[in-house]
Amino acid sequence: MDSLLMQFCIVLLSLTTFGMHVVKKNYSVVAMYGLQSSAIVGLLLISFHEQRSLSLLLVALVTLVVKVIMAPTFFSRLLKRHKLKFAVSTYASTPLTLIIITGIIMLANSAIFAPLITVAPAAHSHIILSISMMLISIFLMVNRKGALSQVIGVLSLENSIVAFAIFAGLEQSAVLQVGILFDIFVWSNIAIVLVSMVYRHVGSLDTTSMRELQD
Repeated sequence: MDSLLMQFCIVLLSLTTFGMHVVKKNYSVVAMYGLQSSAIVGLLLISFHEQRSLSLLLVALVTLVVKVIMAPTFFSRLLKRHKLKFAVSTYASTPLTLIIITGIIMLANSAIFAPLITVAPAAHSHIILSISMMLISIFLMVNRKGALSQVIGVLSLENSIVAFAIFAGLEQSAVLQVGILFDIFVWSNIAIVLVSMVYRHVGSLDTTSMRELQD
């Protein structure tokens, strides 16, 4: 799997996962998610080229339609409709955020996650990258005050899990392929419905404005 296209996809995954924490506009976060999902599609297509599995091609096409086209388009229309151009602030300052992300990457390289690396020793660095993506995505969900960014953090986490499966060579399993398809449909729809309901009932995507909600 060590092709130039794969290396490009890996770099794109790294930059977009990191970029979601740095950008300040909602549109930029959505764009980062779309690019991250495009990288996942690229990895799936590379795997299809190597395995010649039509089911992998189906997974790649569904990922392209749902995660690269439909979800970003919906989020962008929502932002445009409600004029939510700028994202709300983070709980941690930008310097502290960067320090925490650095710590997360170091944690992913530590002995704590060593057993996961044994799944595919030949893809050591790629496995570490996917673990880092998972943890950084979880941190995005915790650090951002905007519900949209938090939801995208969930979807980014899902992308990270798919990346882990690809790097570990698990995407060849038919059961896992069905699981990925199910995961894509369920989480994408939950994310879209959740963001819509939050804005419809609260009138804001800033989670700090929801503290006064009562039953």
